[in-house]
Amino acid sequence: MIIAVDGPAASGKGTIARALAAHYGLPHLDTGLLYRAVAATVRDMHLDPAREADAVAACGFDDGLLADPALRDDETGKLASVVSAHPLVRAALLQRQKRFASQPGGAILDGRDIGTVIAPDADAKLFVKATPQIRARRRHNELVRNGSTATFEQVLADIRARDARDSGRATAPLTQAADAAALDTSNLTIDAAVARAIRYVDAQVASKVR
Repeated sequence: MIIAVDGPAASGKGTIARALAAHYGLPHLDTGLLYRAVAATVRDMHLDPAREADAVAACGFDDGLLADPALRDDETGKLASVVSAHPLVRAALLQRQKRFASQPGGAILDGRDIGTVIAPDADAKLFVKATPQIRARRRHNELVRNGSTATFEQVLADIRARDARDSGRATAPLTQAADAAALDTSNLTIDAAVARAIRYVDAQVASKVR
């Protein structure tokens, strides 16, 4: 069984995808980490993330880098949003994601183009969303807990900028697949969001085996 979970930054898609992986006993890939790994490599190599050739040169990173907790910091996230807009970067990482999705037994992947590009024939698809204000509040609270002095207004502006880049890029833009179930987490607890996600997945899978 392949489950595709898409959505914008701080929508809750990663939390939901990890919970689904535990529930169904499937391997999980946060595809955003691939782009964060490229971003971190670009930074470490002192290259320009806005230059496509530089970003492509950073795509040969070792898989071990994906376990580095530093990939999840906010600076790397901002750079990842820049490098992910390059068509050649997305092409370079495409096969890594497709191999993960096609492994025996299935998998769960979360990102921004899983249901539309990486696994268009997934058994179940979710598009997780929330209002920009809610997502910015979640991200700001996380940053504050980690010692950041960023203001809510700065985080909200960054969320909106990322949304614009992700939705406006020419290659594999962030968009809801036509057959994906929309899950708005704006006013849901984590447990409620996960329970609803499980119901949506079970319903989609059941509809395909009739």
